[in-house]
Amino acid sequence: MNIETKYHGTQEIKREDILKFESGIPGFPDEKEFVLLPLDESTLSVMQSVKTPEIGFIVADPFSFFPEYDFQLDESAVGQLGLEKPEDAVVFVILTVQDPFEKTTANLQAPVLNNARNNKAKQVILNDFQYKTRHPLFGQKVEA
Repeated sequence: MNIETKYHGTQEIKREDILKFESGIPGFPDEKEFVLLPLDESTLSVMQSVKTPEIGFIVADPFSFFPEYDFQLDESAVGQLGLEKPEDAVVFVILTVQDPFEKTTANLQAPVLNNARNNKAKQVILNDFQYKTRHPLFGQKVEA
């Protein structure tokens, strides 16, 4: 199927690649289907709404920038995602891209999780206040 995107123009995607957010994401409750599209040659991707071309979030693997990043999922989130094994969870965080890029921040308090086996996804809000919604991507370590 073809979709219109914020950064990539028209893209052909496969239905099996769509991430399904049962309750949408915070602030966008009606946006329930997204697809990950690579952004250039970097480790960054765009989490693009399948329905709304203007909604695309720059995301990254948090462990590439914060190797110490660690959190526990509550049983409710595990159940909603249908996670059976921890290794089935794919974690990424939404970035707030700044100019210059070195000022970019990551939302470590609300990671996005995807079950790689069934593509159920959810943005979870952590109750761990060591993580910030705008944690500097460069220059500061996250204590585990």
